[in-house]
Order: sequence, then C-alpha cells, then structure tokens
Amino acid sequence: MTDHPFRELPGAARPDVLICAGLDPSGGAGLIADVRVVSELGGRPVGVVTALTVQNTTAVIDTEAMNAAEVREQLEFLLSDVEVRAVKIGMIGSSEIAKSIGHALALTSAPVVWDPVIHPSRGDVPFIDSLFGHAALALLPHVTVLTPNTQELAFLTGATIENATDAASVGQALAGRLATAVLVKGGHLGGDESVDFLCRAGGIELLRGPRLPGGEHVHGTGCALSSALAVHLARGASLIDACRAAKDFVAARLAHPARPGRGAAAVM
Repeated sequence: MTDHPFRELPGAARPDVLICAGLDPSGGAGLIADVRVVSELGGRPVGVVTALTVQNTTAVIDTEAMNAAEVREQLEFLLSDVEVRAVKIGMIGSSEIAKSIGHALALTSAPVVWDPVIHPSRGDVPFIDSLFGHAALALLPHVTVLTPNTQELAFLTGATIENATDAASVGQALAGRLATAVLVKGGHLGGDESVDFLCRAGGIELLRGPRLPGGEHVHGTGCALSSALAVHLARGASLIDACRAAKDFVAARLAHPARPGRGAAAVM
C-alpha cells in the first residue's frame, strides 16, 4: 500500500487515533499504554477492548476474548460518527474479533498499523486462537504496515530467523506476498545497534539506533512503537518518517523505563 492521503492542516485539532487492543491491568502494554503514547504524542485516543488479561509485571496467567459481535457493533457505531486519522491494532483476542475489526474498517480509509501480538513475553498464554490465519485474512486487506518482531515474523512465515540478513530477506518476501509494508523489529537480534527493517515493494530501508542494555527485557516496546507510528501517520508523516520518529520515541523511553512492580520494567 502507498502512504496514506491525510495531511494535518495548521491549527487542526488533535487527530483521533483508533486503538483496538487488549487490556493489560499493569498498564505496561495494551490499551492503557497505547492511550498514554497517543496522548503524549498529540493524538486523541478512541478505542475498543478486544480481550481481558490477568497479568501483572511478573507474568500473564490468563486471557479472555471479548464478544466479537459487540466489538463489531462498538466499532461500526464509533466509525459512523468519528473520523479517525489512523488505526492501531494490537492483541485481537480471537479470529472472530479480527473479522469484526475487518468489517468495521471498511468504514474508514485511515492508515492501519497492526502489531501482530501472538504470545506474551512473560508467560505461556496464547493471545490468539489457533485460527490465526483466518484473522490475518480478515485484517491484512486494510493494513498499511505490519510490525512484527523477529519471533512473530518467524511464526507468520515459518522461516528460521537467526540474524539481520534473515530478518531483512524474510520481511521483504512477506511484504511482497502481502502487498503491504512490513516493519521488522530487530531488537532481539543482538549486536551493537538496534536495527529495524522497513520492507516494501521498492526495497528495504534500515532504521538504526543505539542498543540500550536490557532494552529487550522492557515490557510494552512493541505496543509503544506501533502506537507512536500510528500517531505520526495520523499527523501527516510519511511512512518512513513515522517509523523513524516512532523508533526514536521508544528509544527515549527505554533509557528511562517505568518500574511499577517487582517484575519487568515497562516503556510507559
């Protein structure tokens, strides 16, 4: 897909950004963290909860998907009134909820950022049912950019990803197959730098940044990155500029993470 057509006018109100995500009671990820990011970066968050989780800073021990019909009704009624300027999708909870979101997205032409959250980093509880492929079919026609980390990219493609070369080539192949942009997050690849890869039909652009010690263990980085990316798109940035700005935002937060509990530190 090409960059979206929206451009913010001088003096315009804070752009509405739609968030579809699960609820993390600790606030380190999910809807609460997304709302914080969108607000901090000048957007106005609106959204729906896709799933409830039982978690704190130490672990995720249970999840429950919301009612798919109600999610669709919430979204369609909201989008019949509010003109959102970007959409961020995180944890979807179930393939049926993905279908509900997909149906509702027909009501907007706003750019869509999908962070394909499949499994928590702090537990063995799946964040989606076994029909993930059905969920992808429902959402991908609407997606402007997909933001998997290397583990999620491996799950999506079945490929083995051991280094930056693998991440770039697999991401580029996936972008071509899906006809959408893929921002591969390379934070878990190691090395002296943190390198992400924006893969599109026209090639691959590298986004380099400093690797902060322990940054890969901070909770909520993927949520923060995708939400920041959505806000910058809503405010009129090109895709590459939005990716750079989102990466810089997360790096700044990683330098001073929140420590709300006895477990993992959090971006927000």
